[in-house]
Amino acid sequence: MTPPPPPRGRRDSEDDLEHVLLRRRRRRERGKGNRKRRTTLIFVALVILVLVVIASGVGAVARFRSDCDLQTLTAVQNGQNSFVYAATGTLLGSIPAERNRTPVALWRVSPWMRKATVAIEDHRFYEHGGVDYVGIARAAWKDLRAGHVVQGGSTITQQLVRNLYISKERTLKRKLKEACLAIKLSRARSKDWILAQYMNQVYYGNHAYGIEAAAQTYFSKHARNLTLDESALLAGLPQAPSSYDPLHRPATAIERRDSVLRAMRDYGDISLGQYRRAVAQRNLRLRPGKLYTRIREPYFFSYVRDQLIAEYGASTVRTGGLRVYTTINPRLQVAARRAIVDTLYLRNDPAAAVVSINPANGAIRAMTAVTPGRTGNQFNLVAQARRQPGSTFKTFVLTAAIAQGMNPSSTYYVSAPFHYQPDPYTAAWDVQTYDHSYLGSVSVTSATLASDNTVYAQLTLDVGPEKVAEMAHKLGVLSHLDVVPAMGLGADAISPLEEASAYATIAAGGVYSKPMAIRKVVLANGKEDTDAGWGQPQRKRVISDGVAYEVTKILEQNVLGGTGVGAYFGRPAAGKTGTTDNHADAWFSGYVPQLETTVWVGYPQGEIPMENVHGISVAGGTFPATIWRLFMESTLQNSPALSWQSPRDPVVWRSFTQGQYGSSLRPSSNYYYYSPTTSTGTTTTRQTTPTRTTPATTGRTVTTVPPPPPPPPEPPPPPEPPPPPAPPPPPPPPPPLPEP
Repeated sequence: MTPPPPPRGRRDSEDDLEHVLLRRRRRRERGKGNRKRRTTLIFVALVILVLVVIASGVGAVARFRSDCDLQTLTAVQNGQNSFVYAATGTLLGSIPAERNRTPVALWRVSPWMRKATVAIEDHRFYEHGGVDYVGIARAAWKDLRAGHVVQGGSTITQQLVRNLYISKERTLKRKLKEACLAIKLSRARSKDWILAQYMNQVYYGNHAYGIEAAAQTYFSKHARNLTLDESALLAGLPQAPSSYDPLHRPATAIERRDSVLRAMRDYGDISLGQYRRAVAQRNLRLRPGKLYTRIREPYFFSYVRDQLIAEYGASTVRTGGLRVYTTINPRLQVAARRAIVDTLYLRNDPAAAVVSINPANGAIRAMTAVTPGRTGNQFNLVAQARRQPGSTFKTFVLTAAIAQGMNPSSTYYVSAPFHYQPDPYTAAWDVQTYDHSYLGSVSVTSATLASDNTVYAQLTLDVGPEKVAEMAHKLGVLSHLDVVPAMGLGADAISPLEEASAYATIAAGGVYSKPMAIRKVVLANGKEDTDAGWGQPQRKRVISDGVAYEVTKILEQNVLGGTGVGAYFGRPAAGKTGTTDNHADAWFSGYVPQLETTVWVGYPQGEIPMENVHGISVAGGTFPATIWRLFMESTLQNSPALSWQSPRDPVVWRSFTQGQYGSSLRPSSNYYYYSPTTSTGTTTTRQTTPTRTTPATTGRTVTTVPPPPPPPPEPPPPPEPPPPPAPPPPPPPPPPLPEP
């Protein structure tokens, strides 16, 4: 009996299933055929490649061998940061660079970091000879199974070769060259050397090249102090620093860290318990460092950086790995800032700058500035700012006059309103004293103590403005000076550093020392640069010690009873005050035998009058003298009080030619004067005929046609005020500043 046929729907379903299975078998057979064809094509391609290599002959092989020669290759220089240190060895900061790198020896790297790097990058590192054939085969098999690249086969040695010697382009020739060089490098160098070089070159993200820079950037610690979980985090970064960036992608960074920890567990570098404790830590405990960004003394730091760039060039300074040891003393820096903030403590107070120099060798011991209410000002108020020095410039006039043989105690001028007009076509120069009171006939010494502008206007003309400029340059002023009569009263702008250098020359008995900020520079190879002359004082006698001694005696009297009494602190000291028009700048420059210090007070943004600061008008004898005194007291509290040395070459006083009211005419000059007729205590004015002195006579002769008028003289500088009352006492001082 024939069984009944199955229902129509069931038979159709079985037919459909058989059809689907048949299609699958056909696809598998076609896939096998395609793989066989791909394998055949790859084999044919390899055969063709071998034939091409053979056909290219011995020349191509020779060229390849020459490319694979370590001796003919120059390593790519990734550079390293340059660091600047104080005289005590305290780190002042790192020269800003695009790449932060500080190489360290392998023994200065945490053992955890070494193990983590080998585990994740090349776990057979200590077994292969530069190229891991087993690793390449394993990576190729995984890539083939996945259909795309999932694992690289490059060893640590190959990566080092790629970073040091060759480009990172992906070509067959580059890969062959990379493998060849890796084998040769592995034979030429030890494994520890290769690992150390790799860890000092590889990029860890956030401008950190090398493990020391990475440890400082992410954890503010040295590489030798890295823990297990910190090491695992950093070891995972080189594969994709931006993707695993712990600062911006902490979750992804933790996943990558855990992968490194698993590798360390699987390869026996850590125990199961260590692994579990490490992965249980989900807080990365990052502590971003400031080693490469923090600069402790920005004003002095910028001055040193500019000197380094002038010697080595910007690129070498940023990436040359220099170790720069300077002359700055952190204790003096703290004392300078404390003296400023204890004196100018309100947010709207003017700024103040302090620079201090050792007269014996020109070493800069302190250089700082404080702008109340502002931080991060990179403009160097000490070395870069140019402001009118006011009456502190009179010291250079006095020095030039004494050098010409003028006896300041027996040379007298009339203190009275001074009117100077060299010809009728030139604007007049009228000079007065600050309070419009006059001393009548007065010696140059007394006029210096009173800072009398009218006497120094006449003295400048008698000495000769060009002689005053020459003396200022000899002493240490480097800025261009306009040779005009007003320069003797401080009309030309100079920097506080220049003025400090000039006063230090007088303090040194007339020996100029070029300001010195750098004691020595150690190059990246560990050798000191002795060719640049760092730390070698550049000294030159510019005036006799007798001239310097006479100037110092007068400036000492100025501190004891002149305009500089606010600077007195109980030991022999010499100094001069200076104040400019409308009290826009105020100065005090002074010294003891072993240290010179210059203080400037003003507003950095411009010549803004300081006529109501703590209720008074700012002059050189007020806040600048107070800052100077506080700084010197703190700095010299443990130093002996020295006296001035008697000169070996005393000044021989000679006849000093004085013209009418200070107008001395030389035979070669074409000077014309309209001067007041003055008697002691009274002043009258009359107009005289233009006259000229000629070589044939010492009198005045009338000229009918005057020569073309010279350019108008500079406007008169401001008068120096008498010593004002002491500023009001400051509030309780803030807590001590930390030692840099």
